[in-house]
Amino acid sequence: MMKEFISPIVSVSWLEKHLDHPDLIILDATIKKVVNDKNETYSDLGIKNTRFFDIKGVFSDKNTDIPNTLPSPDDFSKACRALGISSQHKIIIYDKLGIYSSARVWWMFTIMGHKNVAILDGGFPTWKNAELPCEAITTPTSIKPGNFEAVYNPNLIVNAETVLDETSNKNTCILDARSPGRFKAEEPEPRESLKGGHIPNSMNLHYTEVLRDGKMRSTEELREILADFNIENKKLIFTCGSGITACIIMLAAQLAGYQNMSVYDGSWSEWGQLDGVPIIR
Repeated sequence: MMKEFISPIVSVSWLEKHLDHPDLIILDATIKKVVNDKNETYSDLGIKNTRFFDIKGVFSDKNTDIPNTLPSPDDFSKACRALGISSQHKIIIYDKLGIYSSARVWWMFTIMGHKNVAILDGGFPTWKNAELPCEAITTPTSIKPGNFEAVYNPNLIVNAETVLDETSNKNTCILDARSPGRFKAEEPEPRESLKGGHIPNSMNLHYTEVLRDGKMRSTEELREILADFNIENKKLIFTCGSGITACIIMLAAQLAGYQNMSVYDGSWSEWGQLDGVPIIR
């Protein structure tokens, strides 16, 4: 039986060693960047044994216009079962941009109570560059349904009302993963309907700062980066444009040893169109 993960990050060498283990499910969680400065794609090629985890089409709440929002625990469970995922499975997530949307799916499984989940460090580019087994990702014509059941943890998510309350709390820090230009309203938002600026009591940590060449920086480097924000013993809320890259800096904070963390799921896609909420420009 495969051991439980001791870290939310695994290397390509670890995955190569366990690639055909019957307890392992490998998920491709690739989505395109909203800010499309480097959107490398590999058509339908993926890591051997991969199943596609469709964030946009399946694993998002269909009852809202805000992109990428978390589906209900019931909907999430049903979609996981349809992918053949069961509660005993160990799950590896990757994407084709290194570490991008894979962190979002790590957070989704974590909030749904599945602890044995990890991200492939460097994602598909690192795997492919190592000339490890790849194959075309196809939709199976028949798949044995899994028995996945979510055990939802509401402490890992906050809504706009909670964020508004926390803007005046000195013991809370809101970290925004968007680019400095968007944070300061010096660059336009990619979604035209959104105002520019940032949430009061928030600080900017662009998600690229915690990565190097598509991989997560070392634990020591992450601790040094986060130490500059004076967030020790504070409640941490992570936000971004649409809830994707917020999960990257949340992952970095977890690797650095921080706790008491949550994601503002609506992020700027919600806050930037709300009436009456404070915005700093």
